[in-house]
Amino acid sequence: MLIVTGGAGMIGSAVVHELNQRGQDDILVVDHLGTGNKWKNLRALRFRDYLEKDVFLRQIVADGAFGGERIDAILHLGACSATTERDASYLIENNFAYSKQLALYAAANGIRFIYASSAATYGDGSHGFLDNETALCSLRPLNMYGYSKHLFDLWARANGLLEKMVGLKYFNVFGPNEHHKGDMRSLVLKAYEQILATGTLRLFRSHRSDYADGEQQRDFIYVKDAAAMTLHFLDKPHINGIFNIGGGEATSWNRLAAAIFNALNRPPRIEYIDMPEEIRDTYQYHTCADINRLRQSGYDRKITQLESSVEDYVTNYLLPGKHLGER
Repeated sequence: MLIVTGGAGMIGSAVVHELNQRGQDDILVVDHLGTGNKWKNLRALRFRDYLEKDVFLRQIVADGAFGGERIDAILHLGACSATTERDASYLIENNFAYSKQLALYAAANGIRFIYASSAATYGDGSHGFLDNETALCSLRPLNMYGYSKHLFDLWARANGLLEKMVGLKYFNVFGPNEHHKGDMRSLVLKAYEQILATGTLRLFRSHRSDYADGEQQRDFIYVKDAAAMTLHFLDKPHINGIFNIGGGEATSWNRLAAAIFNALNRPPRIEYIDMPEEIRDTYQYHTCADINRLRQSGYDRKITQLESSVEDYVTNYLLPGKHLGER
């Protein structure tokens, strides 16, 4: 059996979908569905069982062998991923303490453990974007979400666990099954809704002289590629450590906007607006994953080009209102 925490989230449900495409459905999905529409991400997926995250943790604590069930791997993709979350105690409990308990359980029982870190751990990028474990101590995340992820990376390294598990630093992932993410939805989805409603896309203007408006850059990665990269490490149980999950290319907001307008067959209309004061000091102007270690680990699949990813997302999911796996 495989366990996927955060299995109803965007990346988690994409991983479950990819497993289904491989013919695997002996999966325990763990998440917290709450009162939103995240449950819709699960409708077309095949899995054996579902548990709420707190019930799952209590079951592990109460029964270290999980009822004698053989667990092949835990893909720990669940977390509070809001970069604007200000409750540090909440983030520590959900992203750090919870992850520690799962990691220790996996290590004690010889279970493959793959967990989601984040590109937010790199901070402003002044120390680069190398997924080199020896450089972890030099990183300075810009927000508490990034720090909660960084704290777990540091803890795993200090306790020798990175020699037994895999941490994945996801960059800007976008694609189907992200409607539930609220303000953390990708610009592709937000732009799609804005353009349909107003015909215009609003982007943050630059507040740095070395970046023109809309030329702030991100490493965008389609969720289908992110899922394939994640499962690469399930297929390679001898490979451990921290790896970047991204496209290896920095793309401007303007280029992304052009791709969205093109997918909708509309001429580009962009309005640049001031960035809110509360995020200016923690805003990343440039991210780009160094994916050399990912490639060296044996991942040789071609990464979907940005324009093709946006076209697939808009045409096959947003316009028809479909989730992954729905026909």
